[in-house]
Amino acid sequence: MELRFRCKQSEVGVIPTDWSAPAVGDLCDFIVPGRNKPKLFDGDIPWITTPDLEDGRPVSVSRLGLCISRAEAKQVGSKIVPPESVLMSCAGELGIIALTRNEIVVNQQLHAFIPTESIDSSYLMFALASQKDRIASYGTKTAVPYLNKNACNSIPIPLPATLHEQRAIASALCDVDLFLDALGRLICKKREIKQAAMQQLLTGQTRLQGFDGEWDVKTLGELFDFSGGYSASRDQLSTEGHCYLHYGDIHGATKTFVDTAADYSTIPKLDLPLSKFSPKSLLQDGDVVFVDASEDDEGTSKHVVVVNKNNVPFISGLHTIVAKSKTDEINHEYRRYCFQTKAIRDQFRFYSAGMKVFGISKTNILKLTMPVPSLDEQATIATVLTGMDSELEALERRLAKTRELKQAMMQELLTGKTRLVTSEAIHA
Repeated sequence: MELRFRCKQSEVGVIPTDWSAPAVGDLCDFIVPGRNKPKLFDGDIPWITTPDLEDGRPVSVSRLGLCISRAEAKQVGSKIVPPESVLMSCAGELGIIALTRNEIVVNQQLHAFIPTESIDSSYLMFALASQKDRIASYGTKTAVPYLNKNACNSIPIPLPATLHEQRAIASALCDVDLFLDALGRLICKKREIKQAAMQQLLTGQTRLQGFDGEWDVKTLGELFDFSGGYSASRDQLSTEGHCYLHYGDIHGATKTFVDTAADYSTIPKLDLPLSKFSPKSLLQDGDVVFVDASEDDEGTSKHVVVVNKNNVPFISGLHTIVAKSKTDEINHEYRRYCFQTKAIRDQFRFYSAGMKVFGISKTNILKLTMPVPSLDEQATIATVLTGMDSELEALERRLAKTRELKQAMMQELLTGKTRLVTSEAIHA
């Protein structure tokens, strides 16, 4: 039930008149971590550090599997944090909040709140998580921001008067978190299914109905002409001029194609006349652009396929290798997937060179081989995989909208703008 009540001004903003805004240190006990790092990790109590925390989520294990014994905890001066405590990061990225599900020990970069009977632990987790900006403002203005004990304990908390109301708010937000977790797991599962389908369909291990016969095997040198891009630094790019594809944007891409129509506003621009650029560096519809530099060998096969139906001037840039078709043997949509197989990635790694920066040369990329089915089979495979991509995109949009909904709910519920309990329940 949604109810609205009389309000008052407080340190955390406008809240209902029957709420208060005490400092979190007045509502909780706390644990100051020991200064020494354990020497032995041979116990059964998880040793929790900042990377183990995911904002607003329960934490129960160390991602690295680090556990210590009670004796070791005592040896290094670390007190054991009980279940249903709330952890907060207080060094580096400030204000990551998590709820403990079992006994743990924390390092110096975490602060542990132990709720008293006046506040529900799950409510406290959400109330702290909603104040990330305030928490950041309390940190030291140093290269590595830090919150001391007093700063941690001085954070004000919007507090409903009854545990009943606190738990109603926490329960509503937990329900959204459960839905987000389920949706996230579904997306991961769908991605795994797509990856498996790609490996089967793009190598011919699984054939779609109506197709049989042997596939050709071609070198990339038989299928494409390769050239380099126009070198411009990131500092030269802006929002004015011609579209420019920087190799860093290929590494950071979340999809395997770039569409000059759909993505135009987000593509960096280089403000130079077209006469400055070689025609080979101007990207046409269906061109494939590979990176020739990566910080690790896994990134050497990163690439995007260009979708440029309107022939917009689009310049391939620094540390890129442009592949332009010699023949019509590879379907444009199929190109979005055919370079993602393990066999192709392994070949890129084999031919990549470098110590700190890895890359493949235009000479070596000619040698890579790939199986080539008929154009009809390529189109059918691409249709199947595009359908999987569309389903994933729809789920990811739903996930993003649900996250936005949760933020809106937190703003409403944790300020008392919307109440979930009746006045009789509040005063019971």
